[in-house]
Amino acid sequence: MERIRDAVRQAAELCRLVQIYYLSASTKTAGDHSEPVTIADYGSQAIICRALQRHYPDDAVVAEESGGQFLQLVNAEQRAQVRQLLAQVLAEPVSEAELVGWLDFGAGVSARRTWVIDPIDGTKGFLARRHYVVAVGLLREGQVSEGMVAAPGYSAGEGALFYTRDGATFRAPLAAGEGEKVVVSQRHKVDDYVAVQSYERYHASKSRMGRARDYAGLGDSRLLELDSMEKYALVACGAADLYMRLPREGSAYAHKIWDHVAGVALVQNAGGTVTDLDGGPLDFSQGETLPNAGLIASNGAHHQRVVEAVQRVMAE
Repeated sequence: MERIRDAVRQAAELCRLVQIYYLSASTKTAGDHSEPVTIADYGSQAIICRALQRHYPDDAVVAEESGGQFLQLVNAEQRAQVRQLLAQVLAEPVSEAELVGWLDFGAGVSARRTWVIDPIDGTKGFLARRHYVVAVGLLREGQVSEGMVAAPGYSAGEGALFYTRDGATFRAPLAAGEGEKVVVSQRHKVDDYVAVQSYERYHASKSRMGRARDYAGLGDSRLLELDSMEKYALVACGAADLYMRLPREGSAYAHKIWDHVAGVALVQNAGGTVTDLDGGPLDFSQGETLPNAGLIASNGAHHQRVVEAVQRVMAE
């Protein structure tokens, strides 16, 4: 992961520049603001895949964007804007052919190691200048191994880079520098518990998660709402104790693995627990989607109690 640390930081810098150049105060209102997201998504992924291609040329990649989509769906002006931003961040000229090649690096490859990239996780948070992350996870033979998450909104906008190394999780300043080791909280007292969930209502059933906390005796937990995989990072560094994602009633939504691999790695390497809703493991071996309906991530203190409460809610 150390070999791509600079690239993830550069990707976060590109996203910051997109917000400066292309987002205005009006973006916080309703409407179509797809252009900034399009530019940041492709630029961020290109930077990360460029680093992976240089350091791990035989590895596989599963990512949200592709070179074909870039050529077919992105207009000429936006493609030029992506190239200009890449040239600014990388301090070197970038051709369209290079950009497309980076975006497609590792796609469709079968390898022991698979890198899983979400160039911007938390699109609405990015547009509204709330919370979003740039995330890279690593699967070894289908099992979650490593993760790296750049979180510009962490700690009131100071930002942080979370990453795994040697079976542990670290938190570093987003701009530069080495990290300090972090672990999940040791909180057991219910009165001290902190739960975190998605800011957007359509991502999961807030009513179901509320009932599950009540049934688990955690109804009085302090509740934080924010976008993106930063929720996993908060559990990993001890700022939160519980993150649930329960499906809305009747929903057939299939979770994409790039929304979870990096975050799961952070929590597990920090000593936490991440499971399916029934307490079993998440299955990352089925391609781009998870067959699991939801997940529970915690510091482990009351995990089984939460699983039982979730099962009660899901049966209702």
